Amino acid sequence: MRWRTIQARYCFLLVPCVLTALEAVPIDVDKTKVHNVEPVESARIEPPDTGLYYDEYLKQVIEVLETDPHFREKLQKADIEEIRSGRLSQELDLVSHKVRTRLDELKRQEVGRLRMLIKAKLDALQDTGMNHHLLLKQFEHLNHQNPDTFESKDLDMLIKAATADLEQYDRTRHEEFKKYEMMKEHERREYLKTLSEEKRKEEEAKFAEMKRKHEDHPKVNHPGSKDQLKEVWEETDGLDPNDFDPKTFFKLHDVNNDGFLDEQELEALFTKELDKVYNPQNAEDDMIEMEEERLRMREHVMNEIDNNKDRLVTLEEFLRATEKKEFLEPDSWETLDQQQLFTEEELKEYESIIAIQENELKKKADELQKQKEELQRQHDHLEAQKQEYQQVDTEGHIKVLMSARTWKKTVDSTSVSSF
Repeated sequence: MRWRTIQARYCFLLVPCVLTALEAVPIDVDKTKVHNVEPVESARIEPPDTGLYYDEYLKQVIEVLETDPHFREKLQKADIEEIRSGRLSQELDLVSHKVRTRLDELKRQEVGRLRMLIKAKLDALQDTGMNHHLLLKQFEHLNHQNPDTFESKDLDMLIKAATADLEQYDRTRHEEFKKYEMMKEHERREYLKTLSEEKRKEEEAKFAEMKRKHEDHPKVNHPGSKDQLKEVWEETDGLDPNDFDPKTFFKLHDVNNDGFLDEQELEALFTKELDKVYNPQNAEDDMIEMEEERLRMREHVMNEIDNNKDRLVTLEEFLRATEKKEFLEPDSWETLDQQQLFTEEELKEYESIIAIQENELKKKADELQKQKEELQRQHDHLEAQKQEYQQVDTEGHIKVLMSARTWKKTVDSTSVSSF
Protein backbone atom coordinates (compact mmCIF):
# COMPACT_ATOMS: atom_id res chain seq x y z
CA MET A 1 0.00 0.00 0.00
CA ARG A 2 1.40 3.35 -0.97
CA TRP A 3 2.45 6.01 1.48
CA ARG A 4 -0.29 8.49 0.60
CA THR A 5 -2.95 5.83 1.21
CA ILE A 6 -1.43 4.99 4.59
CA GLN A 7 -1.44 8.69 5.38
CA ALA A 8 -5.04 9.06 4.28
CA ARG A 9 -6.01 6.14 6.55
CA TYR A 10 -4.54 8.20 9.38
CA CYS A 11 -7.06 10.86 8.34
CA PHE A 12 -4.24 13.12 7.19
CA LEU A 13 -5.40 15.76 4.73
CA LEU A 14 -2.68 15.85 2.10
CA VAL A 15 -1.77 19.20 0.59
CA PRO A 16 -3.73 19.47 -2.68
CA CYS A 17 -1.54 19.37 -5.75
CA VAL A 18 -2.28 19.52 -9.45
CA LEU A 19 -1.88 16.21 -11.29
CA THR A 20 -0.74 16.88 -14.82
CA ALA A 21 -1.49 13.36 -16.01
CA LEU A 22 -3.14 10.18 -14.78
CA GLU A 23 -1.27 6.90 -14.69
CA ALA A 24 -2.23 4.71 -17.64
CA VAL A 25 -4.53 1.78 -16.81
CA PRO A 26 -4.74 -1.18 -19.25
CA ILE A 27 -8.27 -1.83 -20.50
CA ASP A 28 -9.98 -4.50 -22.60
CA VAL A 29 -10.71 -4.04 -26.26
CA ASP A 30 -14.35 -3.26 -25.52
CA LYS A 31 -13.09 -0.43 -23.25
CA THR A 32 -15.50 -1.26 -20.47
CA LYS A 33 -13.53 -3.63 -18.25
CA VAL A 34 -10.41 -2.92 -16.29
CA HIS A 35 -7.65 -5.49 -16.09
CA ASN A 36 -6.41 -6.48 -12.64
CA VAL A 37 -2.77 -5.45 -12.74
CA GLU A 38 -0.06 -5.66 -10.14
CA PRO A 39 1.21 -2.28 -8.94
CA VAL A 40 4.49 -1.31 -10.57
CA GLU A 41 7.10 -0.30 -8.02
CA SER A 42 8.73 2.13 -10.47
CA ALA A 43 5.42 3.96 -10.78
CA ARG A 44 5.37 4.78 -7.06
CA ILE A 45 3.83 8.18 -6.41
CA GLU A 46 6.03 10.29 -4.20
CA PRO A 47 4.08 11.90 -1.35
CA PRO A 48 3.73 15.68 -1.54
CA ASP A 49 4.94 17.88 1.27
CA THR A 50 2.16 18.20 3.84
CA GLY A 51 3.36 21.63 4.88
CA LEU A 52 3.87 20.51 8.49
CA TYR A 53 7.06 21.52 10.27
CA TYR A 54 7.49 17.85 11.19
CA ASP A 55 6.68 16.59 7.67
CA GLU A 56 9.94 14.66 7.19
CA TYR A 57 9.60 12.95 10.56
CA LEU A 58 6.01 11.97 9.75
CA LYS A 59 7.03 10.43 6.44
CA GLN A 60 9.91 8.50 7.94
CA VAL A 61 7.81 7.06 10.78
CA ILE A 62 5.13 5.84 8.36
CA GLU A 63 7.74 4.33 6.01
CA VAL A 64 9.35 2.42 8.89
CA LEU A 65 5.96 1.17 10.17
CA GLU A 66 5.11 -0.05 6.67
CA THR A 67 8.04 -2.44 6.82
CA ASP A 68 6.44 -4.41 9.67
CA PRO A 69 3.97 -6.99 8.23
CA HIS A 70 1.92 -7.23 11.43
CA PHE A 71 1.40 -3.50 11.80
CA ARG A 72 0.69 -3.06 8.07
CA GLU A 73 -2.01 -5.73 8.25
CA LYS A 74 -3.59 -4.09 11.30
CA LEU A 75 -3.52 -0.74 9.59
CA GLN A 76 -5.25 -2.04 6.49
CA LYS A 77 -8.09 -3.50 8.57
CA ALA A 78 -8.46 -0.58 10.99
CA ASP A 79 -11.36 1.83 10.68
CA ILE A 80 -10.93 5.56 11.12
CA GLU A 81 -12.39 5.59 14.64
CA GLU A 82 -9.92 2.94 15.77
CA ILE A 83 -7.08 5.08 14.42
CA ARG A 84 -8.34 8.31 15.96
CA SER A 85 -9.09 6.78 19.35
CA GLY A 86 -5.51 5.61 19.77
CA ARG A 87 -6.31 1.89 19.87
CA LEU A 88 -4.16 1.30 16.81
CA SER A 89 -1.17 2.90 18.56
CA GLN A 90 -1.19 0.05 21.08
CA GLU A 91 -0.25 -2.35 18.27
CA LEU A 92 3.18 -0.73 18.29
CA ASP A 93 4.15 -3.01 21.17
CA LEU A 94 3.99 -5.99 18.78
CA VAL A 95 6.26 -4.71 16.02
CA SER A 96 9.72 -6.16 15.50
CA HIS A 97 12.78 -5.09 17.47
CA LYS A 98 14.41 -3.80 14.29
CA VAL A 99 11.45 -1.49 13.61
CA ARG A 100 11.40 -0.21 17.20
CA THR A 101 15.14 0.47 17.08
CA ARG A 102 14.74 2.50 13.89
CA LEU A 103 11.81 4.44 15.38
CA ASP A 104 13.89 5.19 18.49
CA GLU A 105 16.62 6.60 16.26
CA LEU A 106 14.16 8.74 14.31
CA LYS A 107 12.72 10.16 17.52
CA ARG A 108 16.14 11.06 18.93
CA GLN A 109 16.97 12.84 15.68
CA GLU A 110 13.68 14.75 15.73
CA VAL A 111 14.08 15.78 19.37
CA GLY A 112 17.61 16.97 18.63
CA ARG A 113 16.41 18.92 15.59
CA LEU A 114 13.67 20.66 17.56
CA ARG A 115 15.99 21.51 20.42
CA MET A 116 18.48 23.11 18.05
CA LEU A 117 15.71 25.13 16.38
CA ILE A 118 14.35 26.33 19.71
CA LYS A 119 17.83 27.29 20.94
CA ALA A 120 18.40 29.26 17.74
CA LYS A 121 15.08 31.07 18.22
CA LEU A 122 15.87 31.87 21.83
CA ASP A 123 19.32 33.19 20.89
CA ALA A 124 17.84 35.33 18.11
CA LEU A 125 14.96 36.71 20.18
CA GLN A 126 16.48 36.92 23.66
CA ASP A 127 16.21 40.72 23.65
CA THR A 128 12.62 40.86 22.39
CA GLY A 129 11.08 38.11 24.49
CA MET A 130 9.71 34.72 23.49
CA ASN A 131 6.40 32.93 23.96
CA HIS A 132 7.62 29.75 25.69
CA HIS A 133 4.17 28.15 25.46
CA LEU A 134 4.38 28.52 21.69
CA LEU A 135 7.80 26.90 21.70
CA LEU A 136 6.54 23.90 23.64
CA LYS A 137 3.73 23.39 21.11
CA GLN A 138 6.43 22.31 18.66
CA PHE A 139 6.78 19.13 20.73
CA GLU A 140 3.09 18.18 20.54
CA HIS A 141 3.73 15.51 17.89
CA LEU A 142 6.02 13.50 20.20
CA ASN A 143 6.65 12.82 23.89
CA HIS A 144 9.66 15.04 24.56
CA GLN A 145 9.80 13.95 28.22
CA ASN A 146 11.13 10.64 26.95
CA PRO A 147 13.62 11.70 24.25
CA ASP A 148 15.24 8.29 23.73
CA THR A 149 12.59 5.72 22.81
CA PHE A 150 9.57 5.69 20.50
CA GLU A 151 6.55 4.40 22.43
CA SER A 152 2.86 3.93 21.66
CA LYS A 153 2.25 7.37 23.17
CA ASP A 154 4.51 8.87 20.50
CA LEU A 155 2.51 7.27 17.71
CA ASP A 156 -0.74 8.39 19.30
CA MET A 157 0.54 11.97 19.65
CA LEU A 158 1.83 11.98 16.07
CA ILE A 159 -1.53 10.83 14.67
CA LYS A 160 -3.55 13.32 16.72
CA ALA A 161 -1.21 16.25 16.02
CA ALA A 162 -1.13 15.64 12.27
CA THR A 163 -4.89 15.09 12.13
CA ALA A 164 -5.63 18.34 13.97
CA ASP A 165 -3.04 20.35 12.05
CA LEU A 166 -4.06 19.14 8.62
CA GLU A 167 -7.81 19.34 9.25
CA GLN A 168 -7.18 23.03 9.85
CA TYR A 169 -5.27 23.33 6.58
CA ASP A 170 -8.23 23.69 4.18
CA ARG A 171 -9.92 26.24 6.44
CA THR A 172 -6.73 28.27 6.50
CA ARG A 173 -6.46 28.06 2.71
CA HIS A 174 -9.96 29.49 2.32
CA GLU A 175 -9.15 32.34 4.70
CA GLU A 176 -5.89 33.12 2.92
CA PHE A 177 -7.63 33.06 -0.46
CA LYS A 178 -10.21 35.55 0.75
CA LYS A 179 -7.43 37.85 1.98
CA TYR A 180 -5.72 37.45 -1.39
CA GLU A 181 -8.85 38.54 -3.24
CA MET A 182 -9.36 41.53 -0.93
CA MET A 183 -5.73 42.56 -1.37
CA LYS A 184 -6.14 42.43 -5.15
CA GLU A 185 -9.16 44.70 -4.98
CA HIS A 186 -7.47 47.02 -2.48
CA GLU A 187 -4.41 47.42 -4.70
CA ARG A 188 -6.60 48.00 -7.77
CA ARG A 189 -8.51 50.78 -6.03
CA GLU A 190 -5.32 52.35 -4.67
CA TYR A 191 -3.84 52.34 -8.16
CA LEU A 192 -6.93 54.03 -9.61
CA LYS A 193 -6.52 56.86 -7.10
CA THR A 194 -3.15 57.73 -8.64
CA LEU A 195 -4.60 58.18 -12.14
CA SER A 196 -6.22 61.10 -13.89
CA GLU A 197 -9.94 60.96 -14.57
CA GLU A 198 -9.40 59.92 -18.17
CA LYS A 199 -6.87 57.21 -17.34
CA ARG A 200 -9.08 55.95 -14.53
CA LYS A 201 -12.00 55.45 -16.92
CA GLU A 202 -9.73 53.56 -19.31
CA GLU A 203 -8.55 51.24 -16.53
CA GLU A 204 -12.10 50.63 -15.31
CA ALA A 205 -13.19 49.74 -18.84
CA LYS A 206 -10.21 47.41 -19.23
CA PHE A 207 -11.01 45.73 -15.91
CA ALA A 208 -14.67 45.26 -16.88
CA GLU A 209 -13.66 43.73 -20.22
CA MET A 210 -11.27 41.25 -18.58
CA LYS A 211 -13.99 40.30 -16.10
CA ARG A 212 -16.43 39.75 -18.96
CA LYS A 213 -13.94 37.59 -20.87
CA HIS A 214 -13.26 35.46 -17.80
CA GLU A 215 -16.97 34.88 -17.14
CA ASP A 216 -17.57 33.95 -20.79
CA HIS A 217 -16.86 30.23 -20.55
CA PRO A 218 -18.73 26.96 -21.22
CA LYS A 219 -21.11 25.59 -18.62
CA VAL A 220 -19.35 23.92 -15.72
CA ASN A 221 -20.89 20.60 -14.75
CA HIS A 222 -21.77 20.01 -11.10
CA PRO A 223 -18.75 18.22 -9.53
CA GLY A 224 -19.47 14.56 -8.91
CA SER A 225 -22.61 14.51 -11.06
CA LYS A 226 -23.27 11.99 -13.82
CA ASP A 227 -22.75 14.63 -16.52
CA GLN A 228 -19.39 15.63 -15.03
CA LEU A 229 -18.13 12.06 -14.67
CA LYS A 230 -19.37 11.08 -18.14
CA GLU A 231 -17.40 13.98 -19.59
CA VAL A 232 -14.24 12.60 -17.95
CA TRP A 233 -15.17 9.10 -19.17
CA GLU A 234 -15.47 10.37 -22.74
CA GLU A 235 -12.79 13.07 -23.06
CA THR A 236 -10.11 11.85 -20.66
CA ASP A 237 -10.62 8.10 -20.75
CA GLY A 238 -11.60 8.02 -24.43
CA LEU A 239 -14.63 5.78 -23.85
CA ASP A 240 -18.09 5.73 -25.38
CA PRO A 241 -20.44 7.86 -23.20
CA ASN A 242 -23.26 5.40 -23.88
CA ASP A 243 -21.23 2.70 -22.10
CA PHE A 244 -20.69 4.73 -18.92
CA ASP A 245 -20.44 2.41 -15.94
CA PRO A 246 -19.80 3.80 -12.42
CA LYS A 247 -18.01 0.69 -11.17
CA THR A 248 -15.62 0.67 -14.12
CA PHE A 249 -15.15 4.43 -13.77
CA PHE A 250 -14.14 3.98 -10.12
CA LYS A 251 -11.56 1.32 -11.00
CA LEU A 252 -10.14 3.42 -13.82
CA HIS A 253 -9.53 6.39 -11.54
CA ASP A 254 -8.32 4.45 -8.52
CA VAL A 255 -4.89 5.01 -10.07
CA ASN A 256 -2.90 3.27 -7.33
CA ASN A 257 -5.31 0.31 -7.22
CA ASP A 258 -5.83 0.46 -3.45
CA GLY A 259 -9.63 0.29 -3.46
CA PHE A 260 -10.19 3.95 -2.56
CA LEU A 261 -10.50 7.31 -4.26
CA ASP A 262 -8.40 9.66 -2.16
CA GLU A 263 -8.40 13.43 -2.33
CA GLN A 264 -5.76 13.65 -5.05
CA GLU A 265 -7.57 11.14 -7.24
CA LEU A 266 -10.80 13.08 -6.79
CA GLU A 267 -9.18 16.42 -7.63
CA ALA A 268 -7.81 14.94 -10.85
CA LEU A 269 -11.42 14.38 -11.99
CA PHE A 270 -12.10 18.13 -12.03
CA THR A 271 -9.34 19.12 -14.45
CA LYS A 272 -11.66 19.17 -17.49
CA GLU A 273 -14.15 21.43 -15.69
CA LEU A 274 -11.42 23.80 -14.52
CA ASP A 275 -9.98 23.99 -18.01
CA LYS A 276 -13.30 25.48 -19.16
CA VAL A 277 -12.79 28.47 -16.85
CA TYR A 278 -9.06 28.92 -16.45
CA ASN A 279 -6.26 29.16 -19.00
CA PRO A 280 -2.75 30.09 -17.81
CA GLN A 281 -2.20 31.90 -21.12
CA ASN A 282 -5.08 34.32 -20.48
CA ALA A 283 -4.38 37.48 -18.49
CA GLU A 284 -7.95 37.49 -17.19
CA ASP A 285 -7.64 34.02 -15.59
CA ASP A 286 -6.05 33.77 -12.14
CA MET A 287 -4.44 30.40 -11.40
CA ILE A 288 -4.69 30.98 -7.65
CA GLU A 289 -8.45 31.22 -8.11
CA MET A 290 -8.34 27.98 -10.09
CA GLU A 291 -6.79 26.14 -7.12
CA GLU A 292 -9.45 27.56 -4.81
CA GLU A 293 -12.10 26.31 -7.23
CA ARG A 294 -10.47 22.88 -7.26
CA LEU A 295 -10.50 22.80 -3.46
CA ARG A 296 -14.18 23.79 -3.35
CA MET A 297 -15.07 21.03 -5.82
CA ARG A 298 -13.18 18.40 -3.87
CA GLU A 299 -14.72 19.45 -0.54
CA HIS A 300 -18.20 19.40 -2.05
CA VAL A 301 -17.84 15.90 -3.47
CA MET A 302 -16.29 14.59 -0.24
CA ASN A 303 -19.18 16.02 1.77
CA GLU A 304 -21.69 14.35 -0.57
CA ILE A 305 -20.03 10.93 -0.87
CA ASP A 306 -17.68 10.32 2.07
CA ASN A 307 -20.21 9.06 4.61
CA ASN A 308 -17.81 8.03 7.38
CA LYS A 309 -15.64 11.17 6.93
CA ASP A 310 -12.37 9.28 6.68
CA ARG A 311 -11.21 11.34 3.68
CA LEU A 312 -11.41 8.27 1.44
CA VAL A 313 -14.17 7.21 -0.96
CA THR A 314 -14.83 3.48 -1.11
CA LEU A 315 -16.45 1.77 -4.09
CA GLU A 316 -19.56 1.18 -1.97
CA GLU A 317 -19.81 4.89 -1.07
CA PHE A 318 -19.24 5.86 -4.70
CA LEU A 319 -21.91 3.53 -6.09
CA ARG A 320 -24.39 4.63 -3.41
CA ALA A 321 -23.86 8.26 -4.44
CA THR A 322 -24.64 7.44 -8.10
CA GLU A 323 -28.14 6.36 -7.06
CA LYS A 324 -29.04 9.73 -5.58
CA LYS A 325 -31.16 12.31 -7.32
CA GLU A 326 -28.33 14.84 -6.97
CA PHE A 327 -26.16 12.61 -9.16
CA LEU A 328 -28.71 12.39 -11.97
CA GLU A 329 -30.32 15.84 -11.67
CA PRO A 330 -27.86 18.13 -9.90
CA ASP A 331 -28.25 21.83 -9.22
CA SER A 332 -26.17 24.19 -11.34
CA TRP A 333 -22.65 24.76 -10.04
CA GLU A 334 -21.73 28.34 -9.23
CA THR A 335 -18.10 29.09 -10.01
CA LEU A 336 -16.12 31.69 -8.09
CA ASP A 337 -16.86 34.39 -10.67
CA GLN A 338 -20.58 33.99 -9.87
CA GLN A 339 -20.12 34.55 -6.15
CA GLN A 340 -19.49 37.52 -3.91
CA LEU A 341 -16.27 36.57 -2.20
CA PHE A 342 -16.36 39.42 0.32
CA THR A 343 -18.52 42.38 1.31
CA GLU A 344 -17.59 46.06 1.33
CA GLU A 345 -17.60 45.97 5.12
CA GLU A 346 -15.13 43.07 5.12
CA LEU A 347 -12.93 44.90 2.64
CA LYS A 348 -12.94 48.07 4.76
CA GLU A 349 -12.06 46.07 7.87
CA TYR A 350 -9.23 44.36 5.99
CA GLU A 351 -7.97 47.71 4.69
CA SER A 352 -7.96 49.10 8.23
CA ILE A 353 -5.81 46.15 9.33
CA ILE A 354 -3.47 46.81 6.40
CA ALA A 355 -3.29 50.48 7.36
CA ILE A 356 -2.32 49.58 10.93
CA GLN A 357 0.34 47.18 9.68
CA GLU A 358 1.68 49.80 7.26
CA ASN A 359 1.86 52.37 10.06
CA GLU A 360 3.77 49.93 12.25
CA LEU A 361 6.16 49.19 9.41
CA LYS A 362 6.60 52.91 8.79
CA LYS A 363 7.41 53.48 12.48
CA LYS A 364 9.97 50.70 12.38
CA ALA A 365 11.42 52.14 9.17
CA ASP A 366 11.64 55.59 10.77
CA GLU A 367 13.32 54.10 13.85
CA LEU A 368 15.79 52.24 11.68
CA GLN A 369 16.49 55.43 9.71
CA LYS A 370 17.14 57.33 12.95
CA GLN A 371 19.44 54.54 14.13
CA LYS A 372 21.24 54.68 10.79
CA GLU A 373 21.66 58.45 11.04
CA GLU A 374 22.90 58.15 14.64
CA LEU A 375 25.40 55.49 13.64
CA GLN A 376 26.54 57.67 10.75
CA ARG A 377 26.92 60.62 13.13
CA GLN A 378 28.97 58.50 15.52
CA HIS A 379 31.05 57.23 12.63
CA ASP A 380 31.72 60.77 11.39
CA HIS A 381 32.62 61.86 14.92
CA LEU A 382 35.08 58.99 15.32
CA GLU A 383 36.58 59.75 11.92
CA ALA A 384 37.03 63.39 12.93
CA GLN A 385 38.69 62.34 16.19
CA LYS A 386 40.93 59.96 14.32
CA GLN A 387 42.03 62.72 11.98
CA GLU A 388 42.69 65.02 14.93
CA TYR A 389 44.81 62.38 16.65
CA GLN A 390 46.71 61.76 13.45
CA GLN A 391 47.30 65.49 13.00
CA VAL A 392 48.46 65.91 16.60
CA ASP A 393 50.71 62.90 16.27
CA THR A 394 52.16 64.22 13.05
CA GLU A 395 52.76 67.67 14.52
CA GLY A 396 54.39 66.11 17.59
CA HIS A 397 56.62 63.99 15.39
CA ILE A 398 57.68 67.06 13.43
CA LYS A 399 58.48 68.93 16.64
CA VAL A 400 60.61 66.03 17.88
CA LEU A 401 62.50 65.95 14.62
CA MET A 402 63.05 69.69 14.66
CA SER A 403 64.25 69.52 18.28
CA ALA A 404 66.63 66.74 17.40
CA ARG A 405 68.04 68.69 14.49
CA THR A 406 68.44 71.82 16.62
CA TRP A 407 70.21 69.82 19.30
CA LYS A 408 72.51 68.26 16.71
CA LYS A 409 73.40 71.68 15.28
CA THR A 410 74.13 72.96 18.78
CA VAL A 411 76.34 69.98 19.53
CA ASP A 412 78.13 70.37 16.21
CA SER A 413 78.69 74.07 16.82
CA THR A 414 80.05 73.42 20.31
CA SER A 415 82.38 70.76 19.02
CA VAL A 416 83.77 73.10 16.34
CA SER A 417 84.30 75.96 18.80
CA SER A 418 86.07 73.64 21.25
CA PHE A 419 88.35 72.53 18.54
